[in-house]
Amino acid sequence: MKMTRHIRRFIPTALAIAAFALTTSAAMAQSYTGNWPATVTQSQRSNGTYCVTLTDDGSYGWPHSGEAKLNGQNGPYPGYFTVINGLITVTFTYPSGEGDCCDFFVFTARASNRNIGKGAFNYLGLTDNGLVAFGKKDGC
Repeated sequence: MKMTRHIRRFIPTALAIAAFALTTSAAMAQSYTGNWPATVTQSQRSNGTYCVTLTDDGSYGWPHSGEAKLNGQNGPYPGYFTVINGLITVTFTYPSGEGDCCDFFVFTARASNRNIGKGAFNYLGLTDNGLVAFGKKDGC
């Protein structure tokens, strides 16, 4: 009888823990890994569609973060990304052309539920800004 009372007290706690574990796993299953077309408009020098490849493995300190590659005319450029509070920031180092390192391509956009939307583009070094719109995952 006493054991049954302890089990009854334990069951709600066990159910709450199980529910939390399942929702956490579901959130982690939502991945941004893949390649994404990113179309830049209203820029002075950088209009066009780029292919952004993301590897979502949490390696940059946030559950949705990791390495990124910008696939362009002169080969892939390395970078990284993070998704924090519904915003994705993708940063790439880009040779400046002056023999030194580096200029930076930065995309910032809304991101949720494995979708990336519209946002801003900055090319730091050339002081070039514009808009970016991400297409569907694995679209390039």
